[in-house]
Amino acid sequence: MSIPQSGGGPIEHESQLAEFLEAGCKPRADWRIGTEHEKFGYCKDTLKPLPYDGPRSVRAMLEGLRDRYGWQSIYEDGHIIGLTLKGANISLEPGGQLELSGAPLDNIHQTCDELNEHLREVQSVADTIGAGFIGMGAAPTWTHEEMPLMPKGRYKLMDAYMDKVGETGKWMMRRTCTVQVNLDFASEADMVQKFRVGLALQPIATALFANSPFWEGKPNGYKSWRSHIWRHLDPTRTGMLPFVFEEGMGFQRYVDYALDVPMYFVYRDGRYIDALGQSFRDFLKGELPALPGEKPTLSDWADHLTTLFPEVRIKQFMEMRGADAGPWRRICALPAFWVGLMYDQTALDAAWDLVKGWDAETREALRVAASREGLDGRVGKLHIRVIAEICLDIARQGLRRRARPGFGGMVPDERHFLNALEDSVEDDKSPADELLERYHGDWQADVSRVFGEYSY
Repeated sequence: MSIPQSGGGPIEHESQLAEFLEAGCKPRADWRIGTEHEKFGYCKDTLKPLPYDGPRSVRAMLEGLRDRYGWQSIYEDGHIIGLTLKGANISLEPGGQLELSGAPLDNIHQTCDELNEHLREVQSVADTIGAGFIGMGAAPTWTHEEMPLMPKGRYKLMDAYMDKVGETGKWMMRRTCTVQVNLDFASEADMVQKFRVGLALQPIATALFANSPFWEGKPNGYKSWRSHIWRHLDPTRTGMLPFVFEEGMGFQRYVDYALDVPMYFVYRDGRYIDALGQSFRDFLKGELPALPGEKPTLSDWADHLTTLFPEVRIKQFMEMRGADAGPWRRICALPAFWVGLMYDQTALDAAWDLVKGWDAETREALRVAASREGLDGRVGKLHIRVIAEICLDIARQGLRRRARPGFGGMVPDERHFLNALEDSVEDDKSPADELLERYHGDWQADVSRVFGEYSY
């Protein structure tokens, strides 16, 4: 989850909220790709999650990365809670999941170079302290009680609030991992088209990347248990946002939605002030109970936007949020999938033609089917595997037209990063299907085998 936002002055007029989002518009030549991915750390000898503190811990990982590779520390109340270097950040999810938020890069070749370097650094430090890391959508064996809560004020507030809304908030915080890609938009109209395509096809990404079939040591009946958890979270701030498909959608309409989402906190002088359930609309009027008489800054608005968790989210860029974490090939495949669909206008138009006839009920039903059956999911005459095949063809052609070469020009474009997904569609197997085959086969119903065979 995000670190505190900064750089925004006082909000004098409510129109500044939409203007803040619109300021993210960029010409096509300036579009970049930002890839974020999370992973679970564990102790190699016990296969238990890393605690925050101690010689073999999350803190030891952060300090090791800082001391060995020159990352700069981010602290909160004396605790190291993140790192930053050259436009990239390493941060902690609530249960100690380690997240790389990559720098904005021009192409997917660079994204994968960044990822390779990061995973080499992580492995180097982890080997020193006897730790391992694995990418999965949900913790395969650990219980809630085994998971630590990181020493961040934001998480302490959220943890208390999650018992009051939805059913699975604490599970989401401590026992899920995702991979996402952040993309740019040129204009309000471009943002709207990408938002609609992104939401409609998010279930397809969920199915392609489904990688969480286990929970507390046994199969859970889902291909993406992480998606199931997100579907039963706080309904005010999650979901498929049907209003995005309505006439009049634009930056202001998203602002209206965001203002209706209850607040979590206000960040002041290095600490998080409890504003749970309070209204940003009241904050604009100087009537926020947590800070009576004080009005917000654009930094407060940027912070509030990070507490919205829909399947696609906009800030000054757009986040695709529907995929489970997974192995290396899948991390590189996610930006390839969405860049191929979104960064070529012919591809974007083709993707919109594919989904524009779906209504809100169909989109939600696809989301449910993807979490349960993955690529085998069906909604009426729609078969997720078939839709995925069409999407991959569109994305492949989009990447071909983008023509971003790699390896010193030896590779003409980014299409090969889709290979892992094309293999899945051809074999009709998501990562979850492969894991379940192993579980029922040579693993002999021992989920702990996943650590030895699927860790980074």
